Amino acid sequence: MGNMRTFLLPDLIARLGTLQGLQVQVVQNITDVGHMADDTGLGAVDEGQGDTEDKVLAQAAAEGTGALAVARRYEQRFHDDLARLNIYPAAHYPRASDCIDLMIELITSLLASGHAYIGGDGSVFFDARSVSDYGAISGNRLDHLRPGHRFDGDVDPAKRFHADWALWKVSGPSRTQLVWDTPWGKGYPGWHTECSAMSLALLGDVIDIHTGGIDLRFPHHEDERAQSNAMAGHDVVRHWVHAEHLLFEGRKMSKSAGNVVLVQDVVDAGLDPLSLRLAFMQHRYRQQMNLTWDVLTAADATLQRWRAAMAQWATSPSQPIHHPTLTQVMELLDDDLDTARSILVLREFERDHGVQDGAKFETFASLDRFFGLDLARQVGQVSTLALPAEAVDLLAQRRQARADKQWAASDVFRDQLAAIGVIVTDTAHGQEVNGQPVDH
Repeated sequence: MGNMRTFLLPDLIARLGTLQGLQVQVVQNITDVGHMADDTGLGAVDEGQGDTEDKVLAQAAAEGTGALAVARRYEQRFHDDLARLNIYPAAHYPRASDCIDLMIELITSLLASGHAYIGGDGSVFFDARSVSDYGAISGNRLDHLRPGHRFDGDVDPAKRFHADWALWKVSGPSRTQLVWDTPWGKGYPGWHTECSAMSLALLGDVIDIHTGGIDLRFPHHEDERAQSNAMAGHDVVRHWVHAEHLLFEGRKMSKSAGNVVLVQDVVDAGLDPLSLRLAFMQHRYRQQMNLTWDVLTAADATLQRWRAAMAQWATSPSQPIHHPTLTQVMELLDDDLDTARSILVLREFERDHGVQDGAKFETFASLDRFFGLDLARQVGQVSTLALPAEAVDLLAQRRQARADKQWAASDVFRDQLAAIGVIVTDTAHGQEVNGQPVDH
C-alpha cells in the first residue's frame, strides 16, 4: 500500500493538469533488473560480490523459475493494483530489460565527457565530483558524506571516490540471468542508470515534474539528477516531488516486521479498494501518514454514503454546478495538492441544505474527475463506447437545450436518457456518461 500512495501522486498531478487544460504525458519505468539494495558505496552492500542481491534474481532462485517470468508476474500485479485504485495508466511503461541499448548509449556519452570512468574491476562508475551541485535535492553534500563499507569492511577499491556509483557492473560467473554483453564486458546496469536513459529518450531533456517516494530522494534521485544533467548540460527536471512515508498501525511496513499490507488485503477485508484512495487523499502527500484499519473502514463508509447520495441526487432536476464550491476546491488543489482540506470542503458541501440536490450531483460529478472515486457507480453503468443512436440524438438535443438555458427541456431529455439506461452528468466541459466525455 505504501507504493500505491507514491503512485497516486503522479495520478493526482496529471488529473489536475488535465482539468486545467494542459497536455500531460506520464512515463513510469518498470525496474526489472538492477534491484541492488545499494550501489552507491554509502551503504553496506558488497557491490563486488552483489550478483545475488538483485531482488528479482533472489525471488527467481527461491521459486526455481526464470527472472523475467518473476518480473512479469509482479509487473502485472502492479498494473492490477493501479486499476483498482483508479490510477490512470501512464503513456509509456518502459522496462529496464528492454532499454539496455539506451543505457549503453548513455554510459558511452558519460565516459566520453569525463563524467564516468572504468573502475578497477572493469565496471563503469559515475564520477560524483564531476558535478558541482550534487546534493541539490536532499542537501547531502559530497564533502559531508561518510564512506560506507562492504561486507569485508573495506571501501570498494574499484572506485576513485567513495560516493561514486555504478553505471554498469561487470558480473561474476555465478550470475547467469539478467546480464548483457557491452563494450565493458558482460554485466548489468546500476539501478540509477535506467531512469536517466529512459526519461531522456521518452521525455527529452526538459521534464516538468519527477515524482517518487521520499525514500528515493537520496541517493537515487540525486544520482539520477547528476547523470541526466551531465548529459544535457543543464537541469533536466524542473520540480522533484516526493510522497512521504506511509506507516500502518503506527509502524513502517516491512517484511521483517511482518506487517506488509497489500491492496488485495483491503479487498479481502470486504472494503472497496477506492477507500484506500480516499484515505490517502485525506492527508497531504508530503505529510507522513499513519494508516489503520479503522481509517480504511471509515473511508469506505464515506465512499458508500457519497455514492448513495449521488444516486439520490441524480433523480432531482438538473441544476448548474455550484461554482463557489468548485472554485474553493480547485484553489486548494492549486495550493500544493491540498487534498485533505478539499475533502473537508466536500463533506461540508454534502451537508449544505441551502444547495439543491441537482447542483450537488453536478458538482460532485465534476470534481470526481480529479478525485477518481467513481462516485456515480450506483447511478449507472453504461459505456459511452456503444451508445444507441437514440441516446446520441437525445444527448445532442440536451446539449443544445443547456446552451439555450432551457433547463426544463434539459431535464426532459435527461429523463428520457435515463429511461433507456444512459445516465448523463454535466461538468464544466460538457456532458459525460459514466465519467466519459461525450461533448468534447
